[in-house]
Amino acid sequence: MTRRGVSRRSVLKGLGAAVALPLFDSGWPNRVVAAEAVAHTPRRVAFLYVPNGVNMAHWRPEQTGTGYTLPSILEPLANFRDDMLVLSGLTCDKARPNGDGAGDHARSLSAFLTASQARKTHGADIFVGTSIDQVAAERVGAQTRFSSLEIGCEPARQSGDCDSGYSCAYSSSMAWKSPTQPLGKEIDPRQVFERLFGSGESGATAERKQYRQSVLDYVQGDANRLRGRLGTTDRRKLDEYLTAIRELELRISRHEDRAKEFKPNIEQPSGIPENYGEHIRLMGDLMVLAFQSDSTRICTFVFANEGSNRDYRLIDVPEGHHDLSHHGSEEAKLEKIRKINHFHTTQLAYILEKLKATPDGDGNLLDNSMIVYGSGIGDGNRHNHDDLPILLAGRGGGTITPGRHVEFADETPLANLYLSMLDRIDAAIDHHGDSTGRLGELEV
Repeated sequence: MTRRGVSRRSVLKGLGAAVALPLFDSGWPNRVVAAEAVAHTPRRVAFLYVPNGVNMAHWRPEQTGTGYTLPSILEPLANFRDDMLVLSGLTCDKARPNGDGAGDHARSLSAFLTASQARKTHGADIFVGTSIDQVAAERVGAQTRFSSLEIGCEPARQSGDCDSGYSCAYSSSMAWKSPTQPLGKEIDPRQVFERLFGSGESGATAERKQYRQSVLDYVQGDANRLRGRLGTTDRRKLDEYLTAIRELELRISRHEDRAKEFKPNIEQPSGIPENYGEHIRLMGDLMVLAFQSDSTRICTFVFANEGSNRDYRLIDVPEGHHDLSHHGSEEAKLEKIRKINHFHTTQLAYILEKLKATPDGDGNLLDNSMIVYGSGIGDGNRHNHDDLPILLAGRGGGTITPGRHVEFADETPLANLYLSMLDRIDAAIDHHGDSTGRLGELEV
C-alpha cells in the first residue's frame, strides 16, 4: 500500500499463506478515470477441452449472424448468447492421420493448442509442438505470480500406449511447454488451492490443515489493515473476494472428509469430489479466483482426457463416453451423446456465470477474458477434424463482438483463432503451427 493506492501485485501474507489481491479501484495511481483503468485491465485467456467430439446435429446452429437459434446442446448457455461466439468451420488439420494411420484421439488433444503433428510413438521420444497457451505464457506470464495454470478432472499419464501406438502423454496433455515437454495438469482442488493461496511453507500448511484453520486466519491482520485504507466500494470488493475464498475452502474440505469415508471397491484420490459435475465446478471456481487475483492470466482446463471412457451415470448414461461416441448413427447412442454434451455445457454455463458475476475494472471478468471451449474432434464416429465444435466466450476487453454464430470457409485453421487472441493480449506472433492468418470476423 502506498499513498497512491494499492499495488496491483500486492498480497496478504501470513504463516503458510499468501493471498493475492483482486483489482481495486484505488489501485490506480491518483484514482484515474474509469476509461484509463479499463485500458490497463488485464485480459485473461482460458482453453477448456471436452473429448470425443459432439452430436453435431444438436450443436451447430442453422442460422448465422445474430439471429440464430440455440441448438439443444447450447441451451444451457442461453444467458450468455450475447457474451459468446459460436465458431463453425474451423479445422485442426494436424489431428488428422496425414499418413500416420489410427490414433485420432491422441492427435486431437495434442494438436488442439499446438497445431502440430504428433510423432507417432509410445516411447520416450514424444514430439509435437509448443502449445499456444505456453506461447502466451512466455510473453505475458512474467506479469503474474504464475505464468500459467494447468488443471483438469482426469490424471495425466506421461508414458505407455493409450491410442494405436501413441503415447498416453498425447491423449492426456493439452499444454506443452516445448515439443518434448508436456505439462502435467493438477486434478486435486486442494492442491490447486494450496498452490494459489499457500506460501509454499509445507510445515505451516500442514499445521493449518491439522487445526482446520482457514488460509484467511493467517492473513487477517493484513486484511484488517488494508480494509481501513480502502473506500466503500473496494472494502465490499475485498470482503466478497475473501468470502469466496473461504467458501471454496469449506467446499474442498467437505469433499476431503467424504473421500476419507470407506467406499467398497472404489478408489478415489483424497480431496476430489465423487460427483463429476462438482469436480468440474470446483476447478472452474479455482480458475476464476486465479484470474480475479491476477495470480495468472493463462489457464488450460481439460474436462476429461481425449478418448475418455468415463460413464455418466449421474445423468442416467451408464455407458462409457468413448464407446458411445462410435455410435454408428444409432439414434439411442446419439441421444446419449447429446445428453453428455449438454451436461458439459451446463458446467460451462456455471463457470461463465462465475466470471460474469465477478467485477473487474469497469466491467466483469468475462468481459475481460477470452474463453475457448471445444473439442479436437467433430463427430466421434467419423473422427473428423474439420468443422469443429468451438465456442469463444468473453469480449477480450472490448475487442470482440459476441452474440453471433460465425461460419468460416472450409479448412480455416483453428490456429488462426489463436493468432487473433494473442494479438488482444499484446503477445502477437506471426505464425503458429499450421496457421494462415488472423480471423477478422471476431469483431464487426
